[in-house]
Amino acid sequence: MAITVRIPTVLRPATGGAATLLGNGATIGEVLGKISADFPALKPQLFNDDGTLHRFLNVYVNDDDVRYLGGVDAPVGPNDDVTLLPAVAGGALS
Repeated sequence: MAITVRIPTVLRPATGGAATLLGNGATIGEVLGKISADFPALKPQLFNDDGTLHRFLNVYVNDDDVRYLGGVDAPVGPNDDVTLLPAVAGGALS
């Protein structure tokens, strides 16, 4: 079985408009790495130059933040759902 990766609207141009992708791998790094290989424009949105997850990208496996599960080494299994959520910042308070 494949892992479902949910792509937010802002990243869909890098995936040819796909809202979900199917991935596989034992860790979140493997899953996102394989997806990045298929969609090279997605890679700089997901990873820093050193291979760590981009600081302004929140990644969840079944509603759990991977930052607390080991980052790129966070385990994933068949039928897991991975959600990518870019951090939102900006604006001014008056």
